[in-house]
Amino acid sequence: MIKHGMTHFRIMLAAGIAVFLLAACSSSVVRETSSSSASQRAVSKPKYGATVRVGRGDTLYGLAFRNGVDFRDLAAWNNIGAPYTIYPGQSLRLYPSGGAKSGSGNNTRTPATSTGARPKPAVATPASTGKVASPASSGFAWRWPADGAVAGRFVAGDASKQGVDIGGSNGQAVRAAGDGVVVYSGGGLVGYGELIIIKHNESWLSAYGHNRKRLVNEGQNVKAGQQIAEMGRSGAARDMLHFEIRYNGKPVDPLQYLPKR
Repeated sequence: MIKHGMTHFRIMLAAGIAVFLLAACSSSVVRETSSSSASQRAVSKPKYGATVRVGRGDTLYGLAFRNGVDFRDLAAWNNIGAPYTIYPGQSLRLYPSGGAKSGSGNNTRTPATSTGARPKPAVATPASTGKVASPASSGFAWRWPADGAVAGRFVAGDASKQGVDIGGSNGQAVRAAGDGVVVYSGGGLVGYGELIIIKHNESWLSAYGHNRKRLVNEGQNVKAGQQIAEMGRSGAARDMLHFEIRYNGKPVDPLQYLPKR
């Protein structure tokens, strides 16, 4: 009888411990969610009244990059949840529904732009001060994406100089500047030629333009230093790599983060 009572006590004790651990895990998840960086970051500047029509081969990441907004804001403004599936012919707002609060809209198919043609990239420029608020460190180490001299530098506020140009030769290796996942691989963004965009985390993206050949596909995981493309001159006057780093959708000076040579 005593033995049976002790066994019952041990079972009840084990069950109590399990419930406590589950409760602790649940509360820790809630705290992490409530203090996420997404709730603290600055929302992209809306372009009220502007819409973009999704073309064949477009991705949410590519459209956000083309229009200079954070992909999370573009998704929220159009009530699109992960994995951020969009469809050709769909019209997306570049501003929150109601013209005030992000993510308050309830219709992803807003009136289309007046023409059926895909719009040219309207890459956002920084505020009139010419400065973009960006942290001193990204929290991880960047690598140079290609060998060669810097032929063009970043200029804040200049839509044509939102990254650095690295000179080189046709077919030269282009490498990932950090670990991440390929969120765009294509030639649909005017002015960038054959382009690859890598998402490193929720806040940081890097872009590699004017390639001769792309060697990675969307959804593919890559490691820092891995070859992802061959240098070329697609959309450019000479063989070079156009390299950008974007923080929450906004271009920042890559030389601030790349190691000194």
